[in-house]
Amino acid sequence: MIRQAIHIIFLSACILLHAMSVCAAPALPEDSTPVLADSVIQVEDIQVTAIKQGLNLRNQPVTASVIGRTDLERRHVAALKEVSQVVPNFHTPDYGSRMTSSIYILGLGARIDQPVMGLNIDNIPYLNKDAYDFDLTDIERIEVLRGPQSTLFGRNTMGGVINVYTLSPFTFEGVRLGMEYGSGNTQKYRISTYYKTSERVGFSVGAYYSKTDGFFKNLYTGEKCDWERSGGGRFKVQYRNLHGLRIDNTFSFVKLEQGGYPYAYVETGQIAYNDPSDYRRTNFNDGLTIRYEGEKFSVASITSYQYLDDRMNLDQDFLPLSYFTLTQARREHAVTEDLVFRSPDDKAYRWLLGAFGFYRHTSMHAPVLFKEDGIRNLILDRFEPQGIHAEWGEDTFLLDSRFRTPDYGAALYHESTYDAGRWRFTAGLRVDFEASKLHYRSYAEATYTTQTPDGTSYPHAILVDQPGTLKQSFTEILPKISVLYRMGSARRNTLYATVSKGYKAGGFNTQMFSDVLQQQVMKQMGFGSLYDVADVVTYKPEKSWNYEVGAHLSTPSHKVQADLALFYIDCRDQQLTVFPEGQVTGRLMTNAGRTRSFGGEASLLATLWRNLDLQVAYGYTRATFVKFDTGKADYAGNFIPYAPQHTLYAGASYTLRTGWNWLEYVIFRVAANGAGRIYWNEANTFSQPFYALLEASIRFEHRHWAVDVWGRNLTDTRYDTFYFMSIGNSFLQRGRPRTFGVSLSITL
Repeated sequence: MIRQAIHIIFLSACILLHAMSVCAAPALPEDSTPVLADSVIQVEDIQVTAIKQGLNLRNQPVTASVIGRTDLERRHVAALKEVSQVVPNFHTPDYGSRMTSSIYILGLGARIDQPVMGLNIDNIPYLNKDAYDFDLTDIERIEVLRGPQSTLFGRNTMGGVINVYTLSPFTFEGVRLGMEYGSGNTQKYRISTYYKTSERVGFSVGAYYSKTDGFFKNLYTGEKCDWERSGGGRFKVQYRNLHGLRIDNTFSFVKLEQGGYPYAYVETGQIAYNDPSDYRRTNFNDGLTIRYEGEKFSVASITSYQYLDDRMNLDQDFLPLSYFTLTQARREHAVTEDLVFRSPDDKAYRWLLGAFGFYRHTSMHAPVLFKEDGIRNLILDRFEPQGIHAEWGEDTFLLDSRFRTPDYGAALYHESTYDAGRWRFTAGLRVDFEASKLHYRSYAEATYTTQTPDGTSYPHAILVDQPGTLKQSFTEILPKISVLYRMGSARRNTLYATVSKGYKAGGFNTQMFSDVLQQQVMKQMGFGSLYDVADVVTYKPEKSWNYEVGAHLSTPSHKVQADLALFYIDCRDQQLTVFPEGQVTGRLMTNAGRTRSFGGEASLLATLWRNLDLQVAYGYTRATFVKFDTGKADYAGNFIPYAPQHTLYAGASYTLRTGWNWLEYVIFRVAANGAGRIYWNEANTFSQPFYALLEASIRFEHRHWAVDVWGRNLTDTRYDTFYFMSIGNSFLQRGRPRTFGVSLSITL
């Protein structure tokens, strides 16, 4: 399958490269020249102002993909994980749970805690990756910048950054309506209005609601386990004056409820568990951006407040047995401030100077409730080899943990750019500081009775009450150097090389406290081993050096565009989520000594004929351990788990102009996207082979309405998106089956 995919990519690349030579000669008339796209995807005229980098990313020394509003709507992109289908070396698996918003890029990534890629909505940085997975509505433009962006964007952007810009009332005025129905009784509704009260003031209000009954049945309950209900809205106010002042305030909220997860037991292939599992989330975000454009410089203040309140209930064993359940209730408040000074863009020498700060406070209650089977199999059976019979005093056993995590950080950063003819030189530096504390209290209380072979009974009491505080602080210096060369008479084709340092903050893995507390309980019972709390809960920062060369190429008519890049990443202390040996309940966050990742990507977009658009995007990543010895196993040379070796997108779109007033266009689209091989563990004993998913749609489009009929995974390919272990058992989450749907959008 992989060999065939590579052959397809190679053949497509040859066709498109030949087309570049064919299309290069004739130039379009000035009034019909397409708008220059920022990347491989055509972007319409927009009124978005990026504060830290220009709109035309093809003129920047960065590997980037940009998707505009029209393409988002025609591709039915409704979440960030669907963006990953068209962006090379960018993989966001659909885990089912919107709490687990994992991103894997260029061989980097992690399932829990710190993200590897930053997310900004209208220039506002989202601090918690658990809030990344939400429905995208009324999006003007999405940028996916790959490679370390730590100099400008700071912590947790060592894999890149995603910039999302929402629709502006200065771009569009009117009302937008949308409805959709699809497989699994999936329903989506949205409404928004955009209005300018004057040439200076505009506002927008929007809301959405979606639901699905799910696709996978829990055989134990006979009901669908992956149901979902979600809704949200956005309110935006914008002000512009003639003196260069811009004020934008965006308030958004999301309410989400979803059921359990389609985790299939590897030994049986069945989804069957008895305890309720669900996830609920409420979050609010408010961002205020004030920008002044002066003659000698501009200054922007970006201020945000973020609130997250979520709760997860989990059948942690995912078996039709009463082992134990996990509850995680969390509440988080965060504020950020980013102050950016920038010189005008029309000078040979340009500079940017900024200061960033944040404060975040998280409180969490995470009890683990042991039930009959868990008490018997994980605790009491330890007495049997000693010839002792044990009885528990209660039907359940509670391991209770509470946490408070205040953390704050500050940074100063600078970037200078100098144009010397066809050459552009850029150098940047950031000093980043962060301090974090974990206040915890673990509590467990129980009674049990042991009976010796002679029939003598002994009562016992267990009491664990352990408070404590852990703290960490980090200071990082994050440099970047790049050079870019512009080719051709119009200097629109570019070659570039970049060297930059990436950084992901360290932290505390609270998921291990259930194991810490369990071991303390068993130690009081005469067996088990005590964990060093700081050792198993604390993990160090992740650091990398990234080396990249690339090119942005296009024909004079812009009918054919190509983006090419090669990269090499040397990473130290890469953060990995591993499963401890034995019958444990938590997931250990650890640091691999050293890893290496190298590869490349190619993105090609061609309009060979007036109505036919072709796009191919392929990424290859070879990410391996250079040094990772756990003391029990040496994984040097093995592939890093969860990072796909290949990502592929190939699509074609044909637009038929009808010439009718009531129906302007009929758009036929077919595409395939794939990923793999994906290894599930450090030993590389389990993996997901390369898979490809076929999708197609037909769209009937008018300036005021559009109807889409679409299908995804048309071949009903079976694949897995996630692997994990619990108490020594292995589970896989299935990917979504074949789905169909119809969508209606109205613009008034």
